[in-house]
Amino acid sequence: MGKRMLASALAYSPEEPAPALIASGRDRKAEQIVAVAERAGITVVENTALASLLDAWADDSNIGPGDFIPPWCWEAAAKILAFVAKAKG
Repeated sequence: MGKRMLASALAYSPEEPAPALIASGRDRKAEQIVAVAERAGITVVENTALASLLDAWADDSNIGPGDFIPPWCWEAAAKILAFVAKAKG
C-alpha cells in the first residue's frame, strides 16, 4: 500500500495563545485541503513530522476545527509560521 497523504491547516493570530487547527484530513480530504489552500493563495508548506503529529493527536483527542494545537507542537508550528512570514516579506 502507498504512503498516505496527510494535511493540516493552521491559523494563527497574535491575540491568541497558540495556533488553531482549522482542518485536518487524510488522503482525499488532505488533497482537498491543499487544493483549497492553493486556490486561496495560502502558502502550503510540507512538514511530514508535524502533519503526522497533528493527525495522531486529532485521532486520539476529542478536538475539532478551531481548537488550539497542543504545546508540544508549538515549536514546529512557529518555525512554519516564521518561514511563511519571511516568504511573504
